[in-house]
Amino acid sequence: MISVAYAQGAGGAPAGMDFLSMLPLVLMFVLLYFLLMRPQMKRAKEHKQLLAGLQKGDEVVTSGGTLGKVTNVSEQYAKVEISPGVEVVVQKPSIQTVLPKGTIKSAA
Repeated sequence: MISVAYAQGAGGAPAGMDFLSMLPLVLMFVLLYFLLMRPQMKRAKEHKQLLAGLQKGDEVVTSGGTLGKVTNVSEQYAKVEISPGVEVVVQKPSIQTVLPKGTIKSAA
């Protein structure tokens, strides 16, 4: 009454992944690299150069938005004068931007 069922043979599908099936995955990683990783590495390199060139007298903006003039620079810290006679010590990586000379006087 019950007939025997036989499995069909493989219909020609390859056992492993071929290049065409991996192509979308490879393209996605290439796109991710050029849209996210490469610009981030470029910004980090520019910020590192900015901090390396930091010197006394530069007018800066910190990550908290504080404007001031650099009075002393050490290996990891910088003293920033935010008002006449008022200096704060900030970590160098918290300095975001070096402003053109004279910017702070025109902003006040």
